Amino acid sequence: MLDIKDLHASVEGKEILKGLNLAVKAGEIHAIMGPNGAGKSTLANIVAGKEEYEVTGGEILLAGEDIDELSAEERAHKGVFLSFQYPVEIPGVTVTNFMKTAINETRKAQGIEEMPAKDMLKKIREKSELLEIDRKFLSRSLNEGFSGGEKKRNEIFQMAMMEPKLAILDETDSGLDIDALRIVANGVNKLKSEDNAIVVITHYQRLLDYIVPDYVHVLYNGKIVKSGTKELALELEEKGYDWIKEEINA
Repeated sequence: MLDIKDLHASVEGKEILKGLNLAVKAGEIHAIMGPNGAGKSTLANIVAGKEEYEVTGGEILLAGEDIDELSAEERAHKGVFLSFQYPVEIPGVTVTNFMKTAINETRKAQGIEEMPAKDMLKKIREKSELLEIDRKFLSRSLNEGFSGGEKKRNEIFQMAMMEPKLAILDETDSGLDIDALRIVANGVNKLKSEDNAIVVITHYQRLLDYIVPDYVHVLYNGKIVKSGTKELALELEEKGYDWIKEEINA
């Protein structure tokens, strides 16, 4: 689903990613961990197509298609979804209306007619029930006055509605209490399928108690330097990242 080969990228002239390789197949959940400044959020933003990041080498393939020249909007229409660490507030636009617009814009880009209102309402009802979202929540302005947990749950709801090929969750556990974390993780687990791939970026192993990854990767100094199963995350929790540095420098 996602194939990144020898990716080099910079921000404001500073090289952040230095030959990163990553392959994520459909049906898989991959967790990316690493210390601050390693390039985790840079990787997420580059795959999503954020303009302030410059790719200086390598390639990014989505379902076999090179997406390097596509804008963030075009990538979203192709099926790339990015949840943000700090979701933006949009006063006056309800959660429901935002989702209707987003879905129909994607359908328009794909040459498909707008989703009929009854089908849209049915989908909203099904996905909100799946994620245990109260109906009143859907009539609130997008992220306005939302708690951290509500913002993150709303992003998982957006993911459920958009049904992306590739979902990237950038530190979606940031600032969540244990109940909110469990609800968000439960939503991610329910949305995993053989037709999509999920990349979870996190500092902490605790999220992986609820979202069990197929693979864990350590991103350090702009490269993935170690990969393994969930046990690798437990080892990182126990030892920190210093032992990774020592391994690299040995």
